[in-house]
Amino acid sequence: MLNAKKGRLLISEPTLTDPVFFKSVVLLTHHSSDESIGLVLNHPTKIHLNEILNNIPLSDFPVYIGGPVEKNSIHFIHTLGDLIPNTEKVTEGLYWGGDFDTVLSLMSKNEITKDDIRFFAGYSGWGENQLNEEIREDGWIINNANKDICMKYSNPTLWTDLIKTKDRKYAIWANMPKNPNLN
Repeated sequence: MLNAKKGRLLISEPTLTDPVFFKSVVLLTHHSSDESIGLVLNHPTKIHLNEILNNIPLSDFPVYIGGPVEKNSIHFIHTLGDLIPNTEKVTEGLYWGGDFDTVLSLMSKNEITKDDIRFFAGYSGWGENQLNEEIREDGWIINNANKDICMKYSNPTLWTDLIKTKDRKYAIWANMPKNPNLN
């Protein structure tokens, strides 16, 4: 079994009843003994970045719900590396955050596309040992992340696709409805 660490995915188990995390896939962008931070990859909105922030060029950059913490903040992952100063490497070819003014400049010059960057409103956060406890209680399955999985837009089947790659005991979950009582 993999341990939680930066650059790994958290795949929620159906026992997680929190609606924010039901059938969620979270990219861990930071993990330490004090805290963990991640972004939910598969909760799209119908909102584009230029609709919620001023001075953003008209664009087709969709915004995802990154988690329940600080929903009025914007976070981003990208493949641009050091082209954006103060960025942090998450895993090979995938980066988190950086200088937002540089991002705006690249956007205004059409030097950045939605294939290069993903935006999130809010983030997912856990305090000291909170995430490790949720993992011990079988709330999350840990999976390796890669750039291709994390940069795919509007993938409503991401959770199901990843569950199907796990042990046979998880196969029954793949088609589980949001409310099993309606089944």
